[in-house]
Amino acid sequence: MGSGFASCCIFLSVLLLAFMLGQGRNVRRHHVEEGSTGLNYLRQASSSIDGDRIDPSGKIFFKMEDLKVGKTMAIYLTNKDPSTSPHLLSREEANSIPFSSAKIAQIIDFFRFSKDSHQAKAIEYTIKQCELEPLEDELRFCATSLESMLDYASSLLGKKAQLQVFTTTFVENPTVPFRNYTILAVPERIRSTKMVACHTLPYPYAVFYCHNTPKSETRLFKVLLGAENGDRVRALAACHMDTSRWDVDHVSFQLLKIKPGSSPVCHVFPPDNLVWVALPA
Repeated sequence: MGSGFASCCIFLSVLLLAFMLGQGRNVRRHHVEEGSTGLNYLRQASSSIDGDRIDPSGKIFFKMEDLKVGKTMAIYLTNKDPSTSPHLLSREEANSIPFSSAKIAQIIDFFRFSKDSHQAKAIEYTIKQCELEPLEDELRFCATSLESMLDYASSLLGKKAQLQVFTTTFVENPTVPFRNYTILAVPERIRSTKMVACHTLPYPYAVFYCHNTPKSETRLFKVLLGAENGDRVRALAACHMDTSRWDVDHVSFQLLKIKPGSSPVCHVFPPDNLVWVALPA
């Protein structure tokens, strides 16, 4: 099962990500994806809650006791088309474009968006997210280029460490994003003491919110999921062992009906998220 996951050494990791690189001259033509994938549980604790209704896109959480063969859960997973998704830029291209709340008007003008458009609001949202103070026990960085992402992962995991990158992958494209999935095989734990998770943010080019929590234990798993129609997903899941310092209004607590610190919280990573780990020496 492990061979089907997107994992490789640091050299092959670069090759894995390189296909996402875009050409700087076309960056103004890239659209902005509405919403962010994977940040609901970091910064938007209540954004998926509307009264008693929970947005299906927030349904990626489960309890650690559910991480077993035969367990069926409703999970939201969508597979975006890489050809229409924002591309990673090179460091040179990214550094040539302002990325600061002080220059939001200039940035919106550069991409030729109306100041009242949803694209402009997404740009403002992402930059503000990147400028927020880190959460308690959090190291974080917004990567605007392939090189900056690799540099940040290496700085936290070790300059000389052998790195692997993991993500969730579909065996075939799903027909619907929200459905029941059953765990088909014993989940395989990824043995690593350090990890850096990178979540996509809405922007005209690819921007990743990369972070780790060095003082809190997080366990990483490969999980094979199957839907009733035969669709298969090689999912990447994380279990946060200590949630005592999380916001009491965190969407996961409402979904799982638990309190902060009472139980580990697990979640599946969306397919456009990346997790970097250092291999055991």
